[in-house]
Amino acid sequence: MATILVVDDELGIRALLSEILGDEGHTVELAEDAAQARAVRERLRPDLVLLDIWMPDVDGVTLLKEWGATGQLSMPVIMMSGHGTIDTAVEATKHGAIAFLEKPITLQKLLRAVEQALAKPVQRAVPAVPAAGAHDVPAPLAGEPLAGGLAILPGPLPEQSFNLDRPLREARDAFEKSYFEFHLARENGSMTRVADKTGLERTHLYRKLKQLGVDLSRGKRSEPA
Repeated sequence: MATILVVDDELGIRALLSEILGDEGHTVELAEDAAQARAVRERLRPDLVLLDIWMPDVDGVTLLKEWGATGQLSMPVIMMSGHGTIDTAVEATKHGAIAFLEKPITLQKLLRAVEQALAKPVQRAVPAVPAAGAHDVPAPLAGEPLAGGLAILPGPLPEQSFNLDRPLREARDAFEKSYFEFHLARENGSMTRVADKTGLERTHLYRKLKQLGVDLSRGKRSEPA
């Protein structure tokens, strides 16, 4: 089985993931911050890393970038967060993460993500060196494969976990916010297409997004009136 490094500043999360993955036959190493993660990464060279985004010393995306820039991203990395956004998930995948799990993480999604990550060959990352005329090369589109079989995800996955242990209105608002963020990401911020997909008038859609606190300034582009 695999050696998996779990990096999370919450003791309960580390213990839970360690128990689940250990029961699956994996060897689990734990780290509570980026400093410990660096040390374990250097000592053990894990087969997979589960990396929390929000940590007290260095956030997970910064650590991911660091590993990529220094050629240490030789293993698949799955990002985790209970407060992630579309932009954070996309940024993480751009810098080498192969999946993004939203907390609370269900057992089924965790095991499926781990299985898929371990089945994927990962090309050893090397520091990026701009080549002559590199600025003329078009960037890969969302969903297009990158070197090593990785791909930039177009946004959040259509399957997400939700905390149902809260009042109905809060749970409903959380679902609706994720629902509209998903479609905005899929349609590249086009309000016209999102309105068409969701069956809402554009005026109603704007009001709804504002009410839910969806950030419309990110990824927004001009569209016909």
